[in-house]
Amino acid sequence: MSDTPDADAGLEALAADAAAPAGSALPSRKRPKPGERRIQILQTLAGMLEQPGAERITTAALAARLQVSEAALYRHFASKAQMFEGLIEFIETSIFTMVNQIVEREPSGALQARKIAAVVLQFGEKNPGMTRVMVGDALVLEHERLTARMNQFFDRVESQLRQSLRLAAEAAGSPTPTVDAAALASAVVSLVAGRLQRFARSGFRRSPLEHLDVALVRLAG
Repeated sequence: MSDTPDADAGLEALAADAAAPAGSALPSRKRPKPGERRIQILQTLAGMLEQPGAERITTAALAARLQVSEAALYRHFASKAQMFEGLIEFIETSIFTMVNQIVEREPSGALQARKIAAVVLQFGEKNPGMTRVMVGDALVLEHERLTARMNQFFDRVESQLRQSLRLAAEAAGSPTPTVDAAALASAVVSLVAGRLQRFARSGFRRSPLEHLDVALVRLAG
C-alpha cells in the first residue's frame, strides 16, 4: 500500500508540534496573529494528551502550559468542549480528505477498503494525542456530544467501507454483495478501533500498523 495517501498530509497547521516533549516551551509572541493563538491552544492540548497516562486535562493546566490565564483561553473558545471539538474537526477533515482521495484514485473496492483502514491507523500512530480523542479515552467526563461525534466519525468510516466492499463483492460475483459488504465493513472498522485502543492503552508503544497487511487481506480481500 505504498501509494496510500500520506497521513501527515495537511497536518502542519495543527499537529506538527503535538509530539513536543511535555516540558518544551512554545515560542512566545506578544501579539499573536489572528487565529494563531487558537491554533496554539489546540496544538498544546494535543501535545498534553500525548503524554502516556495523562489524566483529565483541566483548563487551568492547559493555561499554565501556555503561560496565559484561563480567561485568555475563553477568549478563543467558549468552553473546553469546544476545544475538543476543534481537535475532532481536524481529525475528520484530515482523514476524510485522504479517504476521498483513495476512492477517487483506486478502482478496486478491496484495495480501497484496505487503504482506508490503513490511513486511519497511520494518522493515529503519527498523532498519539488525537488517538486518545478518537478512542474516547480523552473524552471521559467531558460533554457527551464529543463522544457522540467521534462515534459518528467511525460510522462514516464504516459507511465508506461498506460502499468499497460492495464493489469488491460485486466484482467477485457474490450473490449477496450488500450483506457481505455490511459484515466485512463492520469487522474492518472494529479492527481499526481496536488497534487504536490498544495503541493508546499500551502508552503508544504497540504500533496499530503491526501485521496490518496480513489482517486486512484476510478481512477485505
